[in-house]
Amino acid sequence: MQEARPKTPAGRRIVAAAEELFYSRGITAVGVDLIAEHSGVTKRTLYNQFGSKDHLVAAYLTGRDQRWRSLVLAAVDVGATPAEAVTAPFEALRTWSETNTRGCAFINALAELPDPSHPAHRIAANQKLWLLNLFKELAATAGCSDPATLSTQLLVLHEGAVATQPLALDSLPACIDLARVLVESSTSPQGAGTLPFTR
Repeated sequence: MQEARPKTPAGRRIVAAAEELFYSRGITAVGVDLIAEHSGVTKRTLYNQFGSKDHLVAAYLTGRDQRWRSLVLAAVDVGATPAEAVTAPFEALRTWSETNTRGCAFINALAELPDPSHPAHRIAANQKLWLLNLFKELAATAGCSDPATLSTQLLVLHEGAVATQPLALDSLPACIDLARVLVESSTSPQGAGTLPFTR
């Protein structure tokens, strides 16, 4: 597989144009002709830079993934306590959602590119697994009673907040409150071993 990161100014313009178009219109609906036009390059330059549309999609998602992870880890770093750090990805989502208003690019990519062997599918899937593992690691550090179960609950809650974003429900504050309840229940002596919403 070709290197996903663009190494030239033209390559960076191509990825910027592709990101805007893929996120706003969908990956399958956008062709390389339109991307080349928007980035001010020829199709030949685009193919010389990325080899194929598939690798360009991978570059688009790789860039978003890197920015998202940096934002989340920065939010984790400012958490006053280990318990607050567990819910930091929700705070990062609050900032991220200010400029990303069409839902989750990674979930959208997984829906449009169901083939697990597609390079962009792997990037999108790994982004979700990374967040799940981060929740688990943070929960363990905070002394939560069942980090594996809690991390799954938090990931589902986090993705629910993202999925409902296009509906303008402003569900994120409620999701943050629920996440804090889950964490508090898992770290308190009374809630140890018994998480809310489980039987």
